[in-house]
Amino acid sequence: MKQSLFESRHQPQWQAFAEQLKQLEQGQAKSSDVADFPHQYRRLCQHLALAQERGYSSYLVDPLQQLALRGHQQLYRHRSQLAANILSFVLADFPRLVREQWRFVLTASLLFFGSLAGIALLVFLFPDLIYSIVSPQQVAEMQSMYDPDASRLGRAAERASSEDWMMFGYYVMHNIGIAFQTFAAGLLFGLGSVFFLIFNGLVIGAVSGHLTEIGYGQTFWSFVIGHGAFELTAIALAGAAGLQLGWALIAPGYLTRGESLRLAAHKSVQMMCGVMVFLLIAAFIEAYWSSTTGIALWVKYLVGAALWLLVIAYLSLAGRSHHAPE
Repeated sequence: MKQSLFESRHQPQWQAFAEQLKQLEQGQAKSSDVADFPHQYRRLCQHLALAQERGYSSYLVDPLQQLALRGHQQLYRHRSQLAANILSFVLADFPRLVREQWRFVLTASLLFFGSLAGIALLVFLFPDLIYSIVSPQQVAEMQSMYDPDASRLGRAAERASSEDWMMFGYYVMHNIGIAFQTFAAGLLFGLGSVFFLIFNGLVIGAVSGHLTEIGYGQTFWSFVIGHGAFELTAIALAGAAGLQLGWALIAPGYLTRGESLRLAAHKSVQMMCGVMVFLLIAAFIEAYWSSTTGIALWVKYLVGAALWLLVIAYLSLAGRSHHAPE
């Protein structure tokens, strides 16, 4: 292909790419305007490689090289910014958001942990109550999972020999499913989130009360104390995000319900991003640490207590600044 034809065919693309670069370099670009920037950059590099291979003049090759160099700088600078934004969210923005939404977090925590602790005590005192909440088949399965003689704790018979990485994937999918269910149900004017918070609290509490009453408390509590710090907190936070959606529909104020829901969803989705991080950490601990039987119980309790203190300190203190009081 002649150089003149090559130039006329691709010149509009190079000009559009140069305009994108200018906007990025001046800090005026919107994310929607440069969403295809990586694709445009790769195409420019292909054109540069063709121009060099075909021996086109430096009049064409040199400007393309300059565009490619500037594009490379912008591409990797924005990738670094993305990593920095993610780190900033995890270390500061997420705990700040949790504290900002403390009313919803407190309500969800009372519903979830309150029902959990209450039913655990009742089942411990009145053992037959367990069968009003959990089926006999599920009770038997739970007993086998936390039997002191089990080779791996917290795993049903059919999954007892599963590789840890497979269990990690299972825990991730299972826990994320519960969290999204609790969150999305908030669209039913918050009633769905209330239901799932109480329901999950009752099931977990009933099982914990039953296993403690039959003498499996050591294996059960040493299993859950580690990952529970992240997993149980994540369920409560997912419920808080759902309650926020419900409240936006119940009390939109001067806004339309649609606009109120849109504004609430922005923060609720951010909350759920943090919940996902918590659940990934919980799944990792559950698969590789909690289920292990070769670790002394006092070590598991010590590590579990440390993780609970870490979660509480993180949500209470991370992201605070003397220049940005909350």
